[in-house]
Amino acid sequence: MTGEAARIGQRIRTWRLKQGRSQAVIAGLVGITEDYLSRIERGRRLPTIPVLLLLARELGVEPSALLDAADSEQIPPAPDGSIDADVAACLLRAGATGEACVVTSQVLRERVDEVWQLWQTSSTRFTDAAALLPALIADVESARRRGGTEPVERRETHRCAADLYGLLRSYCRRTGSRDLGLLVADRAMRAAEDADDPVRMAAATWNLGHMLLNNDQSDGAEETVVHTIESLSRLPASREVAALIGALELVAVVAAARQRQWWRARERLSAQAFPAAERVGESNVLGTVFGPTNVQLHALSIEMEAGNASAALHVADTIETGHLPIERRFTFLLEVARCYDLDRDDAGAFVTLLDIEQMAPEDLTRSPLAREIITDLRNRSTRTYRRQISALAERVGIA
Repeated sequence: MTGEAARIGQRIRTWRLKQGRSQAVIAGLVGITEDYLSRIERGRRLPTIPVLLLLARELGVEPSALLDAADSEQIPPAPDGSIDADVAACLLRAGATGEACVVTSQVLRERVDEVWQLWQTSSTRFTDAAALLPALIADVESARRRGGTEPVERRETHRCAADLYGLLRSYCRRTGSRDLGLLVADRAMRAAEDADDPVRMAAATWNLGHMLLNNDQSDGAEETVVHTIESLSRLPASREVAALIGALELVAVVAAARQRQWWRARERLSAQAFPAAERVGESNVLGTVFGPTNVQLHALSIEMEAGNASAALHVADTIETGHLPIERRFTFLLEVARCYDLDRDDAGAFVTLLDIEQMAPEDLTRSPLAREIITDLRNRSTRTYRRQISALAERVGIA
């Protein structure tokens, strides 16, 4: 029994008993077994984020009522335990607790842009972002609730919120928190709709598509982005619109690949994404990083997922990623390492992993694929590399 599990369980039990409701009733309404709820209340299980949200909704209380707002350690962690507890707490409370500063949309814009800059460039981006995000989430939500009388100010505040939650989608995805990722993707969409901003609504759809892919819902991701592509095509032509269309095309490409329809993924990449990238050039509209290089990265991904490691490595040799944000460079090198791993080229995989560790150590530690590759290498390593690979495994926390 852990302390946080016991305290959360006790609060759930207290709220349930205050309402005179049985475990059987609450469990049935939430969609879990009575035994599971019993173990939660006894502190034997820490509820997952979706279960916690459902329990709070059914008991008619804020999620924060089931958590100790003064103790961030009581936030249920993401599956890999890597999400910052203060960020998770603020997302669950939507900035509704504590005192938030009264700030203008101009100040919010500067702070949102600062976090985006850190997220895309810093080798310690998780630590850096986690230091800034809780206060920023609270201030953005406070500004949105406060509203104001000036339409331009209100609209810019909603745009700041949409951009912030777009970043948080990436943050939640990289920390392994799928449920919070869907939550922030939904908030990005609502903020973009409140701003009446079609380009940001498209970016929010791009975010949602990635979260659906991350939750193994490739059919839903493809249907969602294709509908948005059609809507964007009716807007006046601009580089922003073209970049968003291209970024959405890449989500559809990934969706086809996840369904193992390699021919369809390759065809969409060549017929839709490549021409769009040639028209747009290298861009980073609302964090989508769409352009010729990103399209090439997706060509690499298709061949890797199809098991064509040699073909994927041939594509990788033609790609220069130095100008890309750190997240895309990390993904590129990780997929190169995976291709070497599939080819049983242990030296190539190991050297690439060392390059990743130097560039983005926090990403390496948090990546399930990276941990899988390192484990593979350690399990089959020869005497030549065993000590070095075991040391790398220890540094990323693999027992």
